[in-house]
Formats: sequence, structure tokens, C-alpha cells
Amino acid sequence: MNTNPADTIEAGDNQLWNSDLAPTDEQARTWAWTDIGALWVGMAVSVPAYMLASGLIQQGMSWLQAMITVFLGNVIVLIPMLLIGHAGAKYGVPFPVLLRSSFGTIGARLPGMLRGLVACGWFGIQTWVGGFAIYQILNSLSGGALVGDPLPVVDIDSAQLLCFLVFWAAQVYFIANGIESIRWLEKLAAPLLILMALGLLLWAYNASDGMGTVFSQPSQFIAGGEKAGQFWNVFWPSLTAMVGFWATLTLNIPDFTRYAKSQRDQVIGQVVGLPIPMAMLAFVSVAVTSATLVIFGEQIWDPVLIAGKMGGATAILGLVLLIIATLTTNLAANVVAPANGFSNCAPKRISFKMGGYITAGLGIAMMPWKLLETAGDYLFVWLVGYSSLLGPIAGILIADYFFVRAKQLNTKALYQRGLEYEYYRGWNLVAIIALILGVLPSLPGFLYAAGITDSPAQLFVTLYNYAWFVGAGSSALIYFILMQSSKRGN
Repeated sequence: MNTNPADTIEAGDNQLWNSDLAPTDEQARTWAWTDIGALWVGMAVSVPAYMLASGLIQQGMSWLQAMITVFLGNVIVLIPMLLIGHAGAKYGVPFPVLLRSSFGTIGARLPGMLRGLVACGWFGIQTWVGGFAIYQILNSLSGGALVGDPLPVVDIDSAQLLCFLVFWAAQVYFIANGIESIRWLEKLAAPLLILMALGLLLWAYNASDGMGTVFSQPSQFIAGGEKAGQFWNVFWPSLTAMVGFWATLTLNIPDFTRYAKSQRDQVIGQVVGLPIPMAMLAFVSVAVTSATLVIFGEQIWDPVLIAGKMGGATAILGLVLLIIATLTTNLAANVVAPANGFSNCAPKRISFKMGGYITAGLGIAMMPWKLLETAGDYLFVWLVGYSSLLGPIAGILIADYFFVRAKQLNTKALYQRGLEYEYYRGWNLVAIIALILGVLPSLPGFLYAAGITDSPAQLFVTLYNYAWFVGAGSSALIYFILMQSSKRGN
């Protein structure tokens, strides 16, 4: 098989190639496992990741139940992350190009766009978090003078909107300077983010006079609790939400592993960089969220609101660090994938930078603050909902790369029409069928969770609770069977 990037570039089709999508050569493969680990620390230590465990506390779990749920979800999602990342490290191709092997040279644009649109929603959510932290700082310094009436349509006040746009503009600066500026920012910020998490934990310890009261708070699911007997009804969709949180990066992890020095570096970097920081952040999150009940008389799941309630210089420092955390996560997790995805739709007209600008624009249009109104909406509608869409794509990628092709790709054909990944006019109809059939079982449950329809049969609610697993497993199996059948038919 041809894996020489130089040969690929010479043969590249105008519809399928630009310099941002080309395979990385040896000179560009400079990321050691420490770089990939730092990347994950920068992405993991963020406000939305913090909200995973704190949201579970608000939904009724004890601190230990919440921690186990978060850790288990991240161990599970690490498996497809390493599998899909293998192709990036071996062949140096980004996610939109890897998709061409299974979906076809043109058909790859569909799952690439689906992943990109989810990332646009995430970009908007993170931008709102960062902008709201700026708002909290300015509001604290001005003695609450920024508070105003909500504007029509957007439902936030003018100061909140302005802070949102300021943070948005800061991210556009890094988009304009390309992926290396993002890598530099991640390495610089990683130790600061760990210090921030430890500082928040220390505050909770001091403000609540130790952690004895915090960790003694019982689960609401025990006998006599507010949600007695309902643990499993919350646990399974919560576990799916934990997996769904990184379902986006599971797909486009080749966008980063393509820069790894070796397969060993991508594996060690991810094993060290994902589950451990997420477990640490979960511990901080459950401790601080439980402490807010002792300190403020209510459980507060949003760390930006907590920092705002602290007051003084400590609050300002904490909010500044939250802004840095949000910036690093957003640029790596929610710009690279859609930027490459949009570029893949029209390589000669849309560069990585232009794709990033499109992402930034859509992030505003989605009014992301509405997705964070409640912990339930965040966990069970947004996270579980899009996992039902992205799980099937992951299943198809893994089935194609490991079982259909035994890890052997024709790199040249990924950039050329008319060769083995052309299928039917650039579309692999088998992959499209597998994708649709993988999404359909979770659709009734999603429509119910989103409040669009009345309660469906219990079977569909159950399937939705396992949305990522159902989609990934069924699509992988359907794709493999149909591809093997088509080979025998030929």
C-alpha cells in the first residue's frame, strides 16, 4: 500500500486535497506522548467537563457514585479513542480523509459535517462559559452594575452578550494563527489548569471546615431518599452521557495523532492524559458541589457561578483561570475537527482557517446558553442526544479500519477519485445504510427527552439511555456484514 505523503500530494485530486488535509510527513510528526498528554489535560480540565460530575451530584448521586460514573465512562471511551487514533498515527491522515475509506471520497463529507455541526454547538457552549466568566469578573469589580434586562430573542442582557463576543474574538485570533499556536497554548496552560483545580478544592475544604460534612452527604437514591430506587434509571443514561462527552473527540482524534512521533506516543499520551485528569477533575467537582450545599445552602453545579459568589481577589483569579481553561479546551476540541470537516467539503476554497471562521460563526448562531439552562438538559438531551448520532460513525470507522481492511489503507486512493474508495460516484451506500440504521433506534427516545413528543414505548427510552453503545455496536455490525456480502457478490 502506498503511504508516501509525497506521492499522495502529487496525485491529489483537486476536489479532495489541500495542504491542510494532506498526510503529515516525518518532519511534521513532532508530538511526543507528553505533548498529547498535555493536550488532553488542556481539554479535560474545563468547565463543561467539571459539570459532568457536578451535574450527577445535582441529579441525586453521592460523591462516590458520581466519581465512579465519570471514571468508568472515560475508561470506556478511551478504547475507541485509541483504536481510531491508530490510523492517524500510522498514515498521517486527518479525520475527514480517514472517513473516505468507509464512506467514500464524496460520501465522507456527510459524517464530517455531522461531527462538525456538533463541534459548532460545543464551540458556542465553551464560548458562552468563557464569556460568562468575563462577565462575572466585570460585574464583581463594578459592584453588580452590569446586570440588565434580557434582550429580545437572545434572552441574555447586553453586557453578557458583549462579554460573549469578546471571548469569541479572542479565540478567532488563535484560529487565524493555525494549529501550532493551539499546541503551544495547550502546553503552557496545562500546569495552570491543574493548579486551578487544586485551588478550588482547597477553597472548598477551608470554607466548609473540612470535607467530613461534604463527603457524608448521602445519595438521594437510598431508602428514604428523594429518588429512592431510581439509581439505575439515572446511572445508565449518565454513563452514556460520560461517553458522549468525548464522542466528538473519539471521531476526530486522528486530527491530533497524525502529528505523533509514533504509535507508542499516541497510546501513552492518551492513556495518561484522559482518564486520570478526568478522575481528578471529577473529585474536585463532586467535592466543591457538595461543599456549596454546606457553604451557600444550595448545590451549585456551575463553577463560574461559584467563583462569582466567592467575591474578592480569589474570585477574580479563579475566573481568570477558568477563562484560560475554557480557551484551551475550545480551541483543541471544538475548532480543529469542524475546520477540517468544512475544508473537506471544498478543499480548494475552504482552508483550515476559513473552516475555523465558519465554526466560530455557527457557534454564535446556535445561542449556546440555552443548552446549559439545567443539568438535565446538558446531560440527557445534549450529551446523550448527539452521542446517538456520533456513535454509529465511530462504529463504522472501527469496523472498516480493523475488520474490513485489517489496518491497511491505500493513502493515494484517499486523495484520488476513481480508485478503490470511489464506490458509487464517491458514495459508499453500505456506510450510509449502516449510519441510518444505527441512529434510528435512539430517535424516539431523543424526541421524548427533548420534549418534542409524548413518551414512546419503554423499549425506545431504554435504547436511548444506551444511545452511543447501541449506535456504535449496531452500525459496526451492519457495516461489516454488508461489506463482506458485497465482496462475495463481486
